Amino acid sequence: MTSLTQRSSGLVQRRTEASRNAADKERAAGGGGGNGEDDAQSRRDEQDEDDKGDSKETRLTLMEEVLLLGLKDREVICKSDAPTGDVLLDEALKHVKETQPPETVQNWIELLSGETWNPLKLHYQLRNVRERLAKNLVEKGVLTTEKQNFLLFDMTTHPLTNNNIKQRLIKKVQEAVLDKWVNDPHRMDKRLLALIYLAHASDVLENAFAPLLDEQYDLATKRVRQLLDLDPEVECLKASTSEVLWAVVAAFTK
Repeated sequence: MTSLTQRSSGLVQRRTEASRNAADKERAAGGGGGNGEDDAQSRRDEQDEDDKGDSKETRLTLMEEVLLLGLKDREVICKSDAPTGDVLLDEALKHVKETQPPETVQNWIELLSGETWNPLKLHYQLRNVRERLAKNLVEKGVLTTEKQNFLLFDMTTHPLTNNNIKQRLIKKVQEAVLDKWVNDPHRMDKRLLALIYLAHASDVLENAFAPLLDEQYDLATKRVRQLLDLDPEVECLKASTSEVLWAVVAAFTK
């Protein structure tokens, strides 16, 4: 697992994208000529549009969001056993329900990911997870499917086709550790908190921070580090917490 320290290539990418974003904002400001109240109303309208987009457009699962964060623009545990409607999650829940004695969260992560040395438990591994998630995103209109020729064989790829959804996801992650930072993981939206931890564990969180200016990037990574430095065993004992969430966090940050 790589750290969130600055890398020279990432810094160049951030500066390039940040400069482009700043230039776009300057052009927009030059043509608008509005006052402060107009700007504030514009931001409120933009937020309303984002909220409407989340409710009316495609709703993604956590795993799909992690995969989407990891995609380049031109490339490609449970308290209830009730079906969720998500094929991968239901497959995992079926294994959990049928296994006795129960396994720990750490063991389930290793079993479902195939990272186990026990050949008798390899059947627990979820197969072709990335491809199945990509197909889900194709069905939801986020990705498309193409065939590309690589030397002697064809390969199926899934290029991004709906960049609005990805940009909304990136904005949501950025705001969670910048403008909407609450300095208390127990006051954060649990799904968003889980997304940040999973994106970091999957080494794709950097992609959400790449467009930020250097000062914003430093602040965002500092706050993510605060979350990573928390002791899951302590956090799971606090009021109104999610024991399963912190058990998963412990497994990924051990």
